[in-house]
Amino acid sequence: MSLLSMYSPIDATKKGSAVNKNRPVNLDISTLKLPITAYASILHRISGVFLLLGVAVLLWMLDTSLSGPEGFAQVKECLSSPVAKAVLWFVLVGLGYHMIAGVRHLLMDLGLGETLEGGRLGARIVIALAVVQAIVVGIWLW
Repeated sequence: MSLLSMYSPIDATKKGSAVNKNRPVNLDISTLKLPITAYASILHRISGVFLLLGVAVLLWMLDTSLSGPEGFAQVKECLSSPVAKAVLWFVLVGLGYHMIAGVRHLLMDLGLGETLEGGRLGARIVIALAVVQAIVVGIWLW
């Protein structure tokens, strides 16, 4: 028996034929039904990448506002536009979600919510808290 036939999912004696032809193949990702834990995990990763850009915006605002009265006035004027408020809202919501989901992961590292049902409940709580946080930040900004 060759190494190829031992470790390959394709039968080496029948070139090109799969071992199990009855496996369902779903190539349309929009029809997949993911569990809520997957959505929470994916959003946590997306918010982390988004924060890489968002922190740059926050640091620019901090640096400009601390450069003097002119810089502070410039940031204040910039934040009066709806586009800047929307950008700031997205950054703060991403930061909040990432922090809430990070606390969930820390609790899971301590052994809380490691079961399937605990993971589902934790994901629901994270998403619910993130929605509340997004509303509160929106009210605060506008």
